[in-house]
Amino acid sequence: MNLGPLEPKAVDLVIAVVCFSLVFGILAKVLLPRISRTLAEREDAIAGNNERAEATRIEAERIHDEYKHELAEAYREIAHTRQEASEQGALIIAAARDEGARRRDALVAAAHAQIEVDRTLAAAALNESVRRLAVELASRIVGEPLEDFADRSEIVDRYFDELEADSSVR
Repeated sequence: MNLGPLEPKAVDLVIAVVCFSLVFGILAKVLLPRISRTLAEREDAIAGNNERAEATRIEAERIHDEYKHELAEAYREIAHTRQEASEQGALIIAAARDEGARRRDALVAAAHAQIEVDRTLAAAALNESVRRLAVELASRIVGEPLEDFADRSEIVDRYFDELEADSSVR
């Protein structure tokens, strides 16, 4: 009498237990170590990846800190260069001002000297003109030509010296 799957026969049950034990033994001896080894390799790979990721993160932070340090150093260097350029510019401007003042003073001195020379030449020319006019006027008053007498005489020179001395006293 067959009672169905809920009440198996003892022989079927023994065969099932032996088959189950045989499959379980094969799985436990062959497949389970492979699965364990694969899982261990995966765990090692994951742990290695985590370690490499952490090492990479630490290296990235170090590089980032170096970059920030180099950037700060570059900003300091730029500020220093800008300060030096400003100082050099101020020195160049001061030197240009000094050179301009020196040239201006030289030009003013040269102009004063030229004015003095021109004044002296104009005074000499004026004196000569006044001398000719005085001699001509004296010739008209006397009625005789006095040009030869005036050229040889020191009277006119003394008159102009006195006139010049008198004008310089004022």
